[in-house]
Amino acid sequence: MATLGDRLADLARPALDDAPARLHGDLWSGNVLWTSAEPAPRDEPDPGIEGVLIDPAAHGGHREADLAMLALFGAPHLEELLAGYAEQHPLARGWRHRVALHQVYPLAVHAVLFGGSYVPQLRASVTALLDGR
Repeated sequence: MATLGDRLADLARPALDDAPARLHGDLWSGNVLWTSAEPAPRDEPDPGIEGVLIDPAAHGGHREADLAMLALFGAPHLEELLAGYAEQHPLARGWRHRVALHQVYPLAVHAVLFGGSYVPQLRASVTALLDGR
């Protein structure tokens, strides 16, 4: 029976050319505050709402990891955040398929600490990765 470790090189290969990045490290929706942007000068467009990051656990790693955490814990405006990110620094081909890979570790930690719904969610993610979904 194949393990996730056996499949890791194939799963991660398209993103291996990415240089390590500075990560927030605990980027879930509770660590993103939404606030009104500063008022624009009279003749400029209204900047609207902006996100402010709090409570970092900064470290170096793969930049897809922070985005996977946002998806795991249901960040509001996720598609807009991802589009803005891609506009600034496009992600490697197939990044959406690697979201589950980056979610395995936080799901495992939460399964150990909190049990509950995290255990079946972790099993489903690992099974999907091993099945190539």
